[in-house]
Amino acid sequence: MRGAHFRPSLSVKRLQRHGACGLVYRQAACRASRAESSVSLSPVMATYIGARPRPPRPRPRYHGGGWYPEPERLGSNLPPLGVFQAHGRLWRAQRCLGKGSSAAVYRVTSGSARAAVKQFVHDTKSDYGFLTESGVLEDLQGHRNIVTLYGRFSNLSYTNQRCNCILLELLDVSVSELLLHSINRGHSMWMIQHCARDVLNALAFIHREGYVHADLKPCNILWSAEDECFKLIDFGLSFQEGNQDVKYIQTDGYRAPEAELHNILAQMGLESNTECTTAVDVWSLGIILLEMFSGIKLKETIKSPQWKANSSAIIDSIFASKDMVYSAIPVYHLRDVIKSMLHDDPAQRTTAEHALYNPFFSIPFAPHIEDLVMLPTPVLRLLNVIDDSHLQCEEYEDVVEDVREECQKFGPVMSLLVPKENPGKGQVFVEFRSAADCKIAQQMLTGRMFDGKFVVATFYPLCAYKRGYLYHTVVADT
Repeated sequence: MRGAHFRPSLSVKRLQRHGACGLVYRQAACRASRAESSVSLSPVMATYIGARPRPPRPRPRYHGGGWYPEPERLGSNLPPLGVFQAHGRLWRAQRCLGKGSSAAVYRVTSGSARAAVKQFVHDTKSDYGFLTESGVLEDLQGHRNIVTLYGRFSNLSYTNQRCNCILLELLDVSVSELLLHSINRGHSMWMIQHCARDVLNALAFIHREGYVHADLKPCNILWSAEDECFKLIDFGLSFQEGNQDVKYIQTDGYRAPEAELHNILAQMGLESNTECTTAVDVWSLGIILLEMFSGIKLKETIKSPQWKANSSAIIDSIFASKDMVYSAIPVYHLRDVIKSMLHDDPAQRTTAEHALYNPFFSIPFAPHIEDLVMLPTPVLRLLNVIDDSHLQCEEYEDVVEDVREECQKFGPVMSLLVPKENPGKGQVFVEFRSAADCKIAQQMLTGRMFDGKFVVATFYPLCAYKRGYLYHTVVADT
């Protein structure tokens, strides 16, 4: 049958027609499998917190049969999590996603449920962080751009050491990891707008509730494949505005000027005349967005005398040095919203709620193909699979059915679309029941050969797919 594009066991007739193609794509799949098993964990996941008990959501990047970190890997103060019971379910730790000085984060499973556990070291400082983070998250639950808290509990390890833990939604790629893919190039306007809008919505809600996040940085902004949005994590330094009980806040490189002064005075044992406000979060976001646009780490830049003397001129020079792939108008809108976030005087800085009214957020952008590869969703898009000859031949239905059968190997397929006309002509769109199934399919189908062409598999926004909005052209490389 002509439509059996992906079937690994090809008939003799098809092998004769395709020559070595079948062998090539099997070899490519083997190489991908070997490469997958050797992938190391990314250090930017060190503060990862975050999955909601939904259908299975394996993370292909951390593929394996499940292992437990050895004690020396996590330090003597933090035992491996192993198998534990929480909230009426037996959970098994699959991987350590990362660790910091006071906590480690694990990917855990219970049947089909997937979640993340943040396990705190048992000491006074870490106990305070556990109470702060769990308390703030309990107050802020219900917003789509804030990580979901499932509960908190104490876990007794095999060393009889009791540790405080919080059970959280499992999330996907962080903005830190996205920035690693855009060094010296920057991200597309679609990606920047998507991230900025989601984070501003989260900050507007947090600030209305009277809280300051106080540690906004790229590794604390993570993508949710199921909800198709960015979410904030790590509320261990958060405090209620007007009641700052944390001496040192924010991370170097994303620290507002008033927070820098506050930290210096605290280190000297002196009290600051003014407390830090919600404006410190807005400053941090301004730096993050400027890094996403430029592809440049700005930690040293914002420490320089030139920045302190005239930060506005430096922002102008960053935007002027960038090749104008987009119309100048949306670029200038982005520049203006970033400038409004980076006033030295917190009183002149824009608020999260007001920033959302900038015209930049009303401009429609199309995603770059790299965006669709890096941000998982429940919808898979296949390119280089079906050409005009397949669309017009009488075996079209067989072709579509063969694609469906192949994709169902990775999970239940809810819908499948192969447009015969533009937009989207010849592209294959497959909606899976869960983003986890879609991620496995994307990994396994990418790089296979058909008719001398490599299959390209990307994700696709579920909301656009449901509306029938199929991108005909993809934004050029920025």
